[in-house]
Amino acid sequence: MSSAVGTPAPGAVQPMVKAEGVHKSFGHVEVLKGIDLEVAPREVMCIVGPSGSGKSTFLRCINHLERINAGRLWVNGHLVGYREKGGRLHELRDSEVAAQRRDIGMVFQRFNLFPHMTALENVIEAPIQVKGVRRAEARERGAALLERVGLADRVHNYPNQLSGGQQQRVAIARALAMEPQLMLFDEPTSALDPELVGEVLDVMRGLATDGMTMVVVTHEMGFAREVGDTLVFMDDGVIVESGDPRSVLTDPQHERTRSFLSKVL
Repeated sequence: MSSAVGTPAPGAVQPMVKAEGVHKSFGHVEVLKGIDLEVAPREVMCIVGPSGSGKSTFLRCINHLERINAGRLWVNGHLVGYREKGGRLHELRDSEVAAQRRDIGMVFQRFNLFPHMTALENVIEAPIQVKGVRRAEARERGAALLERVGLADRVHNYPNQLSGGQQQRVAIARALAMEPQLMLFDEPTSALDPELVGEVLDVMRGLATDGMTMVVVTHEMGFAREVGDTLVFMDDGVIVESGDPRSVLTDPQHERTRSFLSKVL
């Protein structure tokens, strides 16, 4: 096996994300017990499940914030975090991993904005420092991204002058500023007051409409039903069930899925 997934068959589309037998342990606790899935380009995959099921850990493995213990993960045809040579995996240098991450945007539960920077400064920092974009160009694009997420009037506000929903929208604009091929969302609305959830989900709907490939760990079943192309239910480190969100939500095939959905729907 090479470091690329290989040339797809004629007419086939190379997955944006491909996981094969992904395992992850923390000490003696096995959190992921062999995850296999594929995310196609432009697909929105929503991952749901109880706390502790491994959802967020898997998301962090996709961009090598967590090192997997076994299996393989590819993003856009390239092994994540490793190079394969002679049948053995060799971990990439930090600089090589950082280069891979440029194509993967991630939005966390907590906004992680720099408190001493304005909304615009938060958005333009990485393009300038990591990609070497000229400041004037970065500012122009950053302002356009903040307008895209509905914050054209908050460009010069600091995080402590913004609501939680506004801060999360700045975080989304910041991730988009690196022009990623893939966006990962780790429960992006769970830290928000209920009345602020909708404004963040609206931005995510817009990204989906624009064709962004997204993997979303979420408790928002309405969003999964409306926007998701695939719904994955995880429990105890394994994928229990996956399929069309409307089918899984209305007619789950597994008792564990039925039990979970009965508590959240």
